Amino acid sequence: MFVLELTYTAPLDRVDALSADHLAWVDAHFAAGTFLASGRKKPRDGGVILAVGDDRESVESLVAADPFVVGGVCAYRITEFAVGRTAPGLARYREQPPQ
Repeated sequence: MFVLELTYTAPLDRVDALSADHLAWVDAHFAAGTFLASGRKKPRDGGVILAVGDDRESVESLVAADPFVVGGVCAYRITEFAVGRTAPGLARYREQPPQ
């Protein structure tokens, strides 16, 4: 699983100009099952997305297509982690420790 942390690198008026395209991109990844949760950071200087992916390379390719990245208004920090515990609804994402 991956935590995708967005940090805005441009003024909010430039971010807002790309928000509709970014949200359409986010919605497409929710529909595909890639994104599990997302939202703005407080204060509003970026956002956070909880995502699943096959490997880091595929997630890096995915975020490179975000209209915010293409438009040059945000940078991503990608953190991969092994899911050990979850709420019941997310149980299928738990990873088994190596034997």
